[in-house]
Amino acid sequence: MTGSAQHIAGHSVYILDSDGPAIGSERDATDLISEAAGTDAQMIAIPTARLDPSFLDLSTRMAGLFVEKLQTYGWRLAFLGDISDHLNRSGALTDWVREVNKGRSPWFVADRSELSAKLEAEG
Repeated sequence: MTGSAQHIAGHSVYILDSDGPAIGSERDATDLISEAAGTDAQMIAIPTARLDPSFLDLSTRMAGLFVEKLQTYGWRLAFLGDISDHLNRSGALTDWVREVNKGRSPWFVADRSELSAKLEAEG
């Protein structure tokens, strides 16, 4: 799954590479945790282009199980990219994204700049 730990707004974030196979299963979450654990990161950021096509279809439960696995192991999570097409098709997804973005994790942000702004706002 390759990625790298990078410092953003005073936080160490493990950013998954944009290129690579689609991810989204609980097994993928476990593999990602193992990979990021060798770094000083406190958060994992995943480009939305890497998400399995079914990930943002909440009826599959894929997103919920994936996020839950990472949170169980104490990882914060951010998704980087435009998901507006998915939001336009699903009121439930729109509501979920709006609610999770109010908390500490997961976050759906457009890009690294927006992630930096959210992290800076935390202090």
